[in-house]
Amino acid sequence: MARGEHPPACARGWREHAAEHQWTLWQTVQAIHGCCGVSLLKAHRLARGWSARQAVQEMEDLCARHGLGEPRASIDLINAWENNRARPRPQTIDLLARLYRANAVRLGLAADYCDDTDDTKVVVVHAAEPGQAMRRASYTVERGPADNHVDDEAGRRALFHQALLSPTTPLNGRMLAEVERTRQDLDRTLALSSVSDDQLDRLDEQVVRYRKEYITSAPLPMLYRLMLEISEVSRLTAARQPAAVQRRLLNATTMLALLAADALMKLGDTRQAHAWYGTARTAADDMGDLRLRALVRAQQAMLPYYYGDLSETLRLAREARMLAGSAPSSPAALGAAAEARALARLGEHQAARAALAEAERIFAKMPREGGDHLAFRFSERRLRFYRTCTLLELGEADEVDDWTANPNGPYTIDPVLITLDRATRLARDGEIEEACRLAERALLNVPPEHRTSIVVNRARALLSLVPPAQRKLPAVRHLNAMLADTVPQFVLERT
Repeated sequence: MARGEHPPACARGWREHAAEHQWTLWQTVQAIHGCCGVSLLKAHRLARGWSARQAVQEMEDLCARHGLGEPRASIDLINAWENNRARPRPQTIDLLARLYRANAVRLGLAADYCDDTDDTKVVVVHAAEPGQAMRRASYTVERGPADNHVDDEAGRRALFHQALLSPTTPLNGRMLAEVERTRQDLDRTLALSSVSDDQLDRLDEQVVRYRKEYITSAPLPMLYRLMLEISEVSRLTAARQPAAVQRRLLNATTMLALLAADALMKLGDTRQAHAWYGTARTAADDMGDLRLRALVRAQQAMLPYYYGDLSETLRLAREARMLAGSAPSSPAALGAAAEARALARLGEHQAARAALAEAERIFAKMPREGGDHLAFRFSERRLRFYRTCTLLELGEADEVDDWTANPNGPYTIDPVLITLDRATRLARDGEIEEACRLAERALLNVPPEHRTSIVVNRARALLSLVPPAQRKLPAVRHLNAMLADTVPQFVLERT
């Protein structure tokens, strides 16, 4: 069960409710999709009460009955498709459509561009509120697809507005489902024209403002604000535009999707972060700008760096450098810097130093872009951040200048991550008590709204380095107790 999804019992309850009220299978699918925080593809399986293993077996039986050859499917692939970590091949999409007696649109694997006004019964369901049992009350309405989209969009915007007004609103299953649906709507409209120059200018200004504010803003409210802005961009891109207009919309889409992905990475939702990086890649690849494509991959490289797969970080960083080309640019410098951090953590000291020197060489040749601090701009401060992190991983703390103590710095989370890297290096060198005291100070100094999973997980990883014989040291116990009482600012309700 992916993070943010309701347990299987919730889908089972909807199946029972559907049988009692004689719903169609499609109505049941919509109910499960809307309530349980799962993709449409997974909702089709859950509506039938199948496990992933059963779905594979049913597909194999289907292929055998109709002479369709061996299906390319497994439990791992089913889970990857359902959680948007991979996309089925066209032949497999056709098999899934046969299996679930649906089309690619209803499977959530294609966009619907129909102009018809066929009135379809749509089940309207309400997800459970925190602390309440799921409500079975539901009703059907007769309306066309366009009306449904308008109502869904208005309701979604109201939901995010309400979340912004209530700072304690958790990122529960319902909110995660709406974040997912916002991304899916954006994916559907990317391929679909009448936007004025004034609208585009305002949009460009908004994107720059978000990039400025993102540096100091807490990720959770910023995520909700981004969803509102992305909904507006989705509306503008709902019709195909002239090439020049389309490029500006795609650029804005890429930047907003990158901001959403980065916020979700900080909050610890790796599944949705990965999916939003995929959306950013789709927009950047459609635009065709090599530097923008390189930027997406360089930014995405940090997701596996913080959450476990350093080989994937190296692959994405090197792909970014290749796309960026020989001209000095932010994506090229960031790609080299990300590669240096990953190599340092892998213990490849010489290669890490070479990659760091390359990042510094590229930065030295880059044209200066002004004094504004913008997300995704590789500034001098960002270079110092990556240099510091790389040298700390290499065990060369004596070469690091302490620039993180500046209280007026724009980057809220950078000093904390560097301090935790320092603490981790001390722990590896056997200075356990000093390491734990430093980590505790770092957590106390970070504002509560920025104390997200990416910060808390780094502190917990430090504790894993403490030898069993030293786990009763006072500093170790204090840090342990502090982490036990710390709830990251990404509260997923386990309903």
